[in-house]
Amino acid sequence: MKKKWAMVLAAAMAVCGTLAGCGGAEETTADAAGRVYAVEAGSAGEAVANEKGFQTNAVASQADALMEVASGTSDAAIIDLLMAGAMIGEGTSYPDLVHTDELTTEEYGVGCRKGSDLASYINSVFGQSYADGSMQETAKTYGVQEALVEQKASEFAASASDSDVAYIQDKGTLIVGITEFEPMDYKNDAGDWIGFDADMARMVAEQLGVEAQFVVIDWDNKIMELESKNIDVVWNGMTLTDEVTSAMECTNAYCNNAQVIVVPGK
Repeated sequence: MKKKWAMVLAAAMAVCGTLAGCGGAEETTADAAGRVYAVEAGSAGEAVANEKGFQTNAVASQADALMEVASGTSDAAIIDLLMAGAMIGEGTSYPDLVHTDELTTEEYGVGCRKGSDLASYINSVFGQSYADGSMQETAKTYGVQEALVEQKASEFAASASDSDVAYIQDKGTLIVGITEFEPMDYKNDAGDWIGFDADMARMVAEQLGVEAQFVVIDWDNKIMELESKNIDVVWNGMTLTDEVTSAMECTNAYCNNAQVIVVPGK
């Protein structure tokens, strides 16, 4: 399955370098008449749906959006291409769903509190892990290697005061805000959080000398969760939108993605 998904993703990314190459906005808008689109509240999918004037049904997660389509309570869903590759089609949880138009091209990043030196620390781990190949190996485990963005060497710049890195090391935990989102953050049969993002977060926690703790959050409240220090980082296939980058201290982009429309197969 993961090999198959990597091939699908490579083809999609090659074709979808621009919106014009992804099925066409005019066709999508015309097809949208009368449709209700399930979207995750606060997500990039919801943002593009609102931008295009689509009628939406906001739900708690992208997984819930797929359930809406499968049950027939929404006509379509808008979710991340990376999730679509893992969750729909032959051999997946939703074999009768397919994705059609790609509505955007975008990149993922990790979000920290505004002004936090944690983003700089994560960038340094990204650079090291890309150079030694461990980031690529982790990506292959979850079939997202074709989406990886090359990471340059980056030196950690610690804050002279009010350091988030020091705060996290003092308390002994890196609290990671997530939603259930295969292949980035999801539970295995034993109930443990796994996925590309989960494994990379553990790598950073290990470098910090602390334990990674995963907390499911309301995605629409991710900025508030950060600012209140209920979590230390948002690490869950988060699209680097203008809203996100203005409200958070974000890392370098690490994965390419797109927002796609999911519908029942014919």
